[in-house]
Amino acid sequence: MNLFYYGKDRLTASLALGLARHEIKGVLLPETREKVQASAAAVAEITSGERIVYGINTGFGPLCTSKISAEDTKTLQENLLKSHAVGVGEAVDEEIARLMFVLKVHALAQGYSGIRLETLERILWMMDEGVIPLVPIQGSVGASGDLAPLAHLFLPLIGLGKVSYRGEVLTAAEVLAQFGKSTLSLGPKEGLALINGTQFMAAHGIKVVERLHRLLSHASITGAMMIEGLLGSVAPFGAALHQLRPYAGNLHVAKTLDQLLQDSEIVASHKNCSRVQDPYSLRCMPQVHGASWNAYLHLKQTLEIEINSVTDNPVVFDAQHTVSGGHFHGQPIALPLDYATLAAAELGNISDRRIYLSIEGSTPGVPKLLLKETGLNSGMMIPQYTTAALASENKGLCFPASADSIPTSLGQEDHVSMGSIGARKALRVIDNVEKILGIELLYAAQAMDFHAPLKSGKVLHTLYSRVREVIEPVVSDRILYEDMETAIKLVKSGELLELAQEVAQQEGVPYNTEWTALFAY
Repeated sequence: MNLFYYGKDRLTASLALGLARHEIKGVLLPETREKVQASAAAVAEITSGERIVYGINTGFGPLCTSKISAEDTKTLQENLLKSHAVGVGEAVDEEIARLMFVLKVHALAQGYSGIRLETLERILWMMDEGVIPLVPIQGSVGASGDLAPLAHLFLPLIGLGKVSYRGEVLTAAEVLAQFGKSTLSLGPKEGLALINGTQFMAAHGIKVVERLHRLLSHASITGAMMIEGLLGSVAPFGAALHQLRPYAGNLHVAKTLDQLLQDSEIVASHKNCSRVQDPYSLRCMPQVHGASWNAYLHLKQTLEIEINSVTDNPVVFDAQHTVSGGHFHGQPIALPLDYATLAAAELGNISDRRIYLSIEGSTPGVPKLLLKETGLNSGMMIPQYTTAALASENKGLCFPASADSIPTSLGQEDHVSMGSIGARKALRVIDNVEKILGIELLYAAQAMDFHAPLKSGKVLHTLYSRVREVIEPVVSDRILYEDMETAIKLVKSGELLELAQEVAQQEGVPYNTEWTALFAY
């Protein structure tokens, strides 16, 4: 198993996912342990002295001027976890909680937080044993970081809260007793170091990056299939054209579409047709999908900075140098998360337009409603209602969470990012667009049926054939929701993307290879 060195190696979204999924083992190097211990020693020195340092020997937020005695620092830190564990709603997905652990350990292991080594080791033990806290999904405003979710995440350290363990929900005390583990007594600043930070919204952001990348890649496949089904032109995807407006995402989509449509008998069959140009939903895929790729790239790059940063407060450089700043504030990733939400929604908007275009009956050889015999049969009329509903729902979810700010903490936290809300909304939109693209897959295959026996190029023909292995053509009205669910599962699983790469490699066909490094997460 590959190793990742917390506090030293550079974390990426894919590495974080690998750690959360136990595909990679995270460890602490001796030099990292030394840095952590030195930071904890600096905090202990401050606690025993007379100098007032926020969060170490003072209260929190509006109580930052209240001096706390050395004897009360343990109670202060435990009270912090208790008082801030105020989340509501269902628990986050377990993988999100695991990602929060990964991100927090990596931030604390950099040695600027005053955390003790034994506390860090207990978190790693929980990860290794699969003791995953239940973290309510609502309650963070993304300002002093994700206070409420992180408080729930770390309550089990002091024997409180609930955890998931081997499929059961237990109290933290019950699980600790099973392992013969005692609860931890938090040292100075430890409670604050644990709950300050952006790990809740960043963990969601990692899932956004993974799923948006997959979504964007599928949009090229369903879009290329629609080009073939609706006899669209490949001229708008030429390299020379896109060098005149060379956005990275635009170039990527144009190249991908061009590769997918190479050697297509369907494309060649209408090379000299009289159509001058296609509707925007076909012709402008490089510009529209490409803009969403650019938004993805911005989020990916921003998130990589975030998950390799120190995001708690105060930052401890040494016993004489501590800084109370604002690295916990979620604004740097809140804005890109809202941008990514819009980028995902636009993929759904243009996909719905291609779906609608396919049933108009304006393509030679492709009947209205994608069915030869209508009247008695509604054909493919009604699934488009579903994509319209999903696209409309997404529009309501696109209002940027970061445009709002409600002051908290008696005005001490007078501007908040709401990044946690934006991150959660992004995943809801992506979920809706996965459904839209699944339905487009259904429509595109149905449109391609009417051009038989002409075939697509090697990659696209294989993908079309895979769809037809699990979904039969529609020849008369039948219940379609099961077919829709099957198509949506093909998109959600990523099976078609893996198949495309496999076929391209076996057949020696170019497909996406030159862009892997730029867009990989």
